[in-house]
Amino acid sequence: MKKIILQVVGTVILTVSALWVQADELNLRAGVTEISKEVYSLHMLILWICVAIGVVVFGVLFYSVYAHRKSKGVEAAQFHHSTKLELAWTIVPTLILVGMAYPATETLIKMYDTGGEDMTVEVRGYQWKWQYKYLDEDYNRTFSFFSNLATPRSQINNRQVKTDTYLLEVDEPLRIPTNRKVRFLITAEDVIHAWWVPDFGIKRDAVPGVVNDLWAIVPEPGIYRGQCTELCGKDHGFMPIVVEALPEAEFDAWYASRVSTEVVRTESFDDTFSHEQLMAKGEEVYGTYCSACHLANGQGIPPAFPAIAGSAVAMGPKDDHLRLVIEGVAGTGMQAFGKQLDPVELASVVHFQRHSFGNDAGDLSQPADVINLSGGQ
Repeated sequence: MKKIILQVVGTVILTVSALWVQADELNLRAGVTEISKEVYSLHMLILWICVAIGVVVFGVLFYSVYAHRKSKGVEAAQFHHSTKLELAWTIVPTLILVGMAYPATETLIKMYDTGGEDMTVEVRGYQWKWQYKYLDEDYNRTFSFFSNLATPRSQINNRQVKTDTYLLEVDEPLRIPTNRKVRFLITAEDVIHAWWVPDFGIKRDAVPGVVNDLWAIVPEPGIYRGQCTELCGKDHGFMPIVVEALPEAEFDAWYASRVSTEVVRTESFDDTFSHEQLMAKGEEVYGTYCSACHLANGQGIPPAFPAIAGSAVAMGPKDDHLRLVIEGVAGTGMQAFGKQLDPVELASVVHFQRHSFGNDAGDLSQPADVINLSGGQ
């Protein structure tokens, strides 16, 4: 009997140990910000309170079943109510809830205190990418960019070994400074998304037409990854978030460089490009924004995503092709890229489509064409 008991106890200990390790892997992470650490501590506090309540309740239940079982000849007590018991099971849970609500409310107040920020970043969700816009008091220093999934299609299609950052890597991360309060304005262009970075302890829905906000002060330089947590469409799983926190001096230098680059990029809208330049840039843009639906060979996935190869659009009037890419097609999977791509990118990708996959339209698409069709914007 003792041997059986020891075996049972040993099995229980091993099982609990294994579950403990697994639970730690699946548990909330403490994160790096003050808020994330408070959320983690609050989570663990409430968890252990619930565990203690469970132990007491089930302990009393199992003891009652064992000590007052029928085989011992025990008969159930006959009573309709007990005032003391009813008061106890009303007052005690109320006190427990109040005790849990106080620290939770303190943390929530801090989470929603977005004032006193050092800088502001607009975060706008698109199917299926994020746009980040740095908002500076000096309008001339404002710039934005899109952050797209960078995981190679060969990994997604199981033709290559997946890395540790599979589906959690982007072509350009959001960069913020350490030790400064950054306010994030969260919204969306098309459907509901959700911006979530676990190590910051923050998450907020991105709703079209609505601006939600949150904030973070990141004390440690590093790369922090997250994901869209709203089921936003077929490529929902391909919409990662990467935030790189830089030391303050390094961030300031990067920001100044990025502003200078933005000025040069804007000036390029007036340039005229050769066929070779348009093809090189267009192939890059197509691979990032178009190949997921229309495929790398331009054959598409009809009828949802028509083929570009030999299509009437690619071989038809240039302006119609540009307008379709700029404005999209309502009620279909064809997005409007007018707000997502600049005139150089739009002209290049249309030119690439009209001169690839066996197409040879024999014309040139220039940024000026895009600007004219967009009403000078």
